[in-house]
Amino acid sequence: MDNQRNIILAVVLTALILFGWDAAMSYFYPQPEAAASKAQTEAPAATPAASDDTGDRNTHTREGGLTNAADVAAEKKDLKTALASGGRVPVKAPGLTGSINLTGAMIDDLTILRHRETEKKDSGPVRMFSPAGTPAQHFAQLGWVGEGLSAPDARTVWQVAKGKELTPSTPVTLAWSNATGQTFEITFAIDKDYLITASQLVVNRGTGAVGLRPFGLINRTSKTAALDTFNVHSGPIGAFAGAVAFGPDYEELVEERVVEPEGEAGFTGFTDIYWMSALAPASGKAEGAYRALGGGLFRADLLYPKTIVAPGKQLATKTWLFAGAKESGLLDKYEEKGIEKLGLSIDWGWFRWFEKPIFWLLLKLFEFAGNFGVAIILLTLVIRGLMFPIAQKQFASMAQMRAVQPKMKAIQERYKDDKQKQQQEIMKLYKDEGVNPLSGCLPIFLQIPIFFALYKVLLLAIEMRHQPFALWIKDLSAPDPVHILNLFGLLPFTPPAFLAIGILALLLGITMWLQFKLNPAQMDPMQQQIFMFMPWIMMFVMAPFAAGLLIYWITSNVLTIAQQWYLYSKHPQLKAQAEKEAQDKARAAERDKGVKGGA
Repeated sequence: MDNQRNIILAVVLTALILFGWDAAMSYFYPQPEAAASKAQTEAPAATPAASDDTGDRNTHTREGGLTNAADVAAEKKDLKTALASGGRVPVKAPGLTGSINLTGAMIDDLTILRHRETEKKDSGPVRMFSPAGTPAQHFAQLGWVGEGLSAPDARTVWQVAKGKELTPSTPVTLAWSNATGQTFEITFAIDKDYLITASQLVVNRGTGAVGLRPFGLINRTSKTAALDTFNVHSGPIGAFAGAVAFGPDYEELVEERVVEPEGEAGFTGFTDIYWMSALAPASGKAEGAYRALGGGLFRADLLYPKTIVAPGKQLATKTWLFAGAKESGLLDKYEEKGIEKLGLSIDWGWFRWFEKPIFWLLLKLFEFAGNFGVAIILLTLVIRGLMFPIAQKQFASMAQMRAVQPKMKAIQERYKDDKQKQQQEIMKLYKDEGVNPLSGCLPIFLQIPIFFALYKVLLLAIEMRHQPFALWIKDLSAPDPVHILNLFGLLPFTPPAFLAIGILALLLGITMWLQFKLNPAQMDPMQQQIFMFMPWIMMFVMAPFAAGLLIYWITSNVLTIAQQWYLYSKHPQLKAQAEKEAQDKARAAERDKGVKGGA
């Protein structure tokens, strides 16, 4: 009767996990909608009018970008019109290509050349910036807020004073003069990756002093934002007072309208999972702010202190603009260049001290193997090899535990009415026999941070994005794309998340079941039943995770099975004990069956 009750309980728990998993994923991975705000906030420079769309009709994805069909079509049309209107300076660099709009001196046309939109080889490059008024609006602008003078704004048409196109070897200078004797210049320089340096200069040739406050801003729509989840932030990001702030998110910013973080700004901007646009002061100190502009538009500001420029004097300011992919090594390089905490814009979390070495080792193994799937398998081999001495101790401890089982049963029987005394005697038995009951759990505990580190690497590192393995696995950072229930895509339907079992998830369940089968039977029947159910529960739970993570776990299970066979040969008493327990259990089951049949 107890066994039947335990089995029913295990089945109920399994059903709760399976059917609750989809609901849990919907809770922890919501489909956020950036609500529109009608409030307009004061801007340091004129900002193009917000879109008429007062809601967010996009379903956000991990990749980000437009997903609404009408917006995608409108973006293609509007982008073509905007870029064909003329008045632009070409941008040509190994990392970025595009143009600078002479109206407003806006950097509003940038495409990342090193990364494709999808895993298909003929897929186009990822577009980073789009002009104001397009559905995917995203741009940067440098300027000044002036007092007592006319300063350039978003409608100002600049002249090219020097250079014809912006390349790593040819900077471009834009110039504009007002009627009161002030000349404004912005010189743009670009490196071979994703960093643009903007040098702002004001020369006061007027008769009186003027007050100026240089600024930089990034304006974007939330339509193209990546999915913001409980463990990966998408939205405003910055370094203030020496610490990186992942937030607020877009919904919070709509409610607050204006957020002004305390402390000096190291950088400020917007991040998706793989992409980021950010401004950082290259000279002097600056403050940061975030604003909701309404219509699903948001802005990040970098504001320098107000400076009085006397007649015949000038004011020079330099600002860095990062617009590109969050490649870990490159972010660290820019941090060394002077952009404070930029390397931490990848949200590794509290355990980055452990995750980054795992990532480094994975990259080295990729350089050796040329395939990230193979690199994950090699990483598993390295980890299991390092843990092999611990596994040997685990098996030795298991053998010791089995040896003292008869004495433990005797203690339990003798003190079955006195649990406190029973525990004292068992602990004394462990001490006398030199047995550590927790030593068998050590390999599991050591695996947890490694598993979590690989999970974060697959989730965050753009180096893992669209990396193929073999056969049907075209992206190790995405879930297994084939599902058994729809016959691997042959049937025209997509199974619900809790039933979307792929080949990798099935292999995970089978290898885990084989691993548990090789383990000695548990003394507690309920615990043994849980171990038998666990592989199939984990099969459902892990199915939506990245394919690379499942490959790691499957490989680890296979190596553990091989390791168990080897260690059983080194500890024959453990194997004999396991076989004896299995035979005893089988005989007990036969007796129970005979008793029930006779009744």
